[in-house]
Amino acid sequence: MTIPALLFALLIALLCGVLFHLLRGGGGWHLFLYIGLSVLGFSLGQLVGMWLGWNLFMFGALDMGMGVIGSALVLAVGDWLSRIETKNESGV
Repeated sequence: MTIPALLFALLIALLCGVLFHLLRGGGGWHLFLYIGLSVLGFSLGQLVGMWLGWNLFMFGALDMGMGVIGSALVLAVGDWLSRIETKNESGV
């Protein structure tokens, strides 16, 4: 994959993370979390697409369909895990 394709993939992944932050809300910590999870999910989606040979929406060497699906799945799971509250059992 070329450098322009990698930069475009990073741009799309960052856009997915920012859009998810606009939909779900939260503070600055959640914005950085969503951006990181989106980049991770987009990368995993690309790798799974190449590994299984699935081509959903190709844009040059970039499989944007699998990348966006991977990003959405990782964002959903990461958001769910980040909103779990711990219970203080010590009673203090």
